[in-house]
Amino acid sequence: MTRKCASGAMLLLALLWAGIAHAESGAGNAVATEQSAARLVTAVTGAGDLKALPAGLEITLKSGWKTYWRSPGDAGFPPELKFDGSENVAAAELQYPTPHRFELFGLQTFGYKDQVVYPIAVTPERPGEAVKLRAHLRYLVCEQVCIPYDADLALDIPAGPPGPSDQAPLVNRFQAMVPGDGRSAGLQLTNVRVEAGNKLVAEAVSDGQNFSDPDLLVEGPASLLFGKPDVSLSDNDRHATLTVPIEPSTDTSQTAGNLTLTLTDGERGLEAKVNLPSLAPAALLSNAAAAPVAPEASPLLLILGIALLGGLILNVMPCVLPVLVLKLTSVLQHGGGEGGQVRLSFLATAAGIVSAFLALAASLVGLKLAGHEIGWGIQFQQPVFLGVLATICLVFAANLWGLFQVPLPALAGDLALAADRRAGQHKMRGAFLTGVFATVLATPCSAPFVGTAIGFALSRGTTEIFAIFLAMSVGLALPYLAVAAAPHLAVMLPRPGRWMVWLRKMLGVSMAATALWLGWVLAGQLGILRATPADQAQGEAVHWQVFDPAAIPDLVASGKVVFVDVTADWCLTCKANKTLVIDRPPVSASLNRADVVPMVADWTRPDPAISRYLAHFNRYGIPLNVVYGPKAPEGIVLPELLTSDAVEQAIRQATGG
Repeated sequence: MTRKCASGAMLLLALLWAGIAHAESGAGNAVATEQSAARLVTAVTGAGDLKALPAGLEITLKSGWKTYWRSPGDAGFPPELKFDGSENVAAAELQYPTPHRFELFGLQTFGYKDQVVYPIAVTPERPGEAVKLRAHLRYLVCEQVCIPYDADLALDIPAGPPGPSDQAPLVNRFQAMVPGDGRSAGLQLTNVRVEAGNKLVAEAVSDGQNFSDPDLLVEGPASLLFGKPDVSLSDNDRHATLTVPIEPSTDTSQTAGNLTLTLTDGERGLEAKVNLPSLAPAALLSNAAAAPVAPEASPLLLILGIALLGGLILNVMPCVLPVLVLKLTSVLQHGGGEGGQVRLSFLATAAGIVSAFLALAASLVGLKLAGHEIGWGIQFQQPVFLGVLATICLVFAANLWGLFQVPLPALAGDLALAADRRAGQHKMRGAFLTGVFATVLATPCSAPFVGTAIGFALSRGTTEIFAIFLAMSVGLALPYLAVAAAPHLAVMLPRPGRWMVWLRKMLGVSMAATALWLGWVLAGQLGILRATPADQAQGEAVHWQVFDPAAIPDLVASGKVVFVDVTADWCLTCKANKTLVIDRPPVSASLNRADVVPMVADWTRPDPAISRYLAHFNRYGIPLNVVYGPKAPEGIVLPELLTSDAVEQAIRQATGG
């Protein structure tokens, strides 16, 4: 019944438009869908001897639907017109009227709602003769979902006097909305500059009428992201200062500072091109770092304490089982040994942890300065890193099984120590590398307090990043420092014997399991073992939908609850949350309710949209779980370690129950 009604509505709309096209001059055939209708229109009844004929592409949209500008923003694509098959057409230039900004959870898109006419300047090959436009249109309309459409459009402009057609007022209205130098719109851009290294400031004045809703759309190099401006009005709302935040993106293919600025105020618009060479991402961030805003001491000290506690908790997270293997093996090797030697060994391991964290901080700062995406554990998105780490784990497992003897984990140190066989130095280097390797294996984990500390650090400057990573490394190294402070705890253990041979074999199994897990993640990234969405949905306890942030507001407005799970194959904390909480009753039953929409965002491989979503919540690592609902449209962020009570309470709070 619904399909019949929809088909009937489409037929009625098409017939209505067809009738209008015959009754009105200057309109071509209309192609209607359930959400939109498209046709070509012209402002003249004849070609005359005009060298440029005023025409347009009209798209009418159902309430709630939108289509896109030439730069659609974080999603969408602009209309594409191909005039193959047209007659007496030398060129046809599509123009764009002043767009509107649509903002959803930090994602910016630009386009039109209700109705838009894209003006087309048609240049005839032979002025004075009839023109036949034949166009293939591809365009996108979006509401809760996005639907691409194709349409074949036609419009004939006969030879004869170029009198105004019935479509002339419509075409002329939208032609006037195409941004120019601003004079006809009463707008003037008076100053453009960069402040604090990461803000674009534009000043504009309005003649004849006050500013009502000014906005600034910035098109620039792919290496930079431009946010929504902060608008300040003065001089009785005749002067506007628009401050646009600038951030580096993950695309560094373009670094020039050539910008196209589009100033809008309702239907009025102004377009200007400027060149700001200092907007290259490296210069942008180095300028910002040169004069940082000093954070308040008390929040920084609080975050340092949180980072220390988060590093300590990392020791007991599910992803650190291999780390515990290394620790236990190290302790067993000191059974019945000398207290001084034990102290030095554990201090060396702690130094390895601290050094690895500082090296990681330096790498993240370098990537940030270069404009790359940064986050906690993102190295696990790289197949080469996974392959190398899986190989190292297999080598360690073979060593623990006695297939060959390499002092764990001094494999990397053997080459460097070929000329130096002194046992004491060899053990110290092995202990140091134990700390380095422990840190590497701990990075795919998140834990209580870790997400808060990482988010604060990566959103700040170089000093804060190093300070917070140092505090976290001390937290992770605290067990080693504790043994170094009381070495008699390790010395009291029995000397290695036959019992240790069996224990080493068991520890080797856990290390081999880690290698297999890394291999499984690698195979998934390479597409070898990765299931299709249909196969994945078939075996899931929860009926997941693919992450679509643009659909969340409409789902919430319709009374739905949305549960977002940002996860990855390499995130063991995510897997633990899923196995122990999400896939078990009562949470699985709640997520499968008709009024709940569970969405999964897979960050196994790099995804800029997911990265932006994480950054919206000041998160640079996963897991991240957010619950939306009619009573929580901005979302309720859940703790890194989920519990059934926490999820159920958030769902009740989001529904108002």
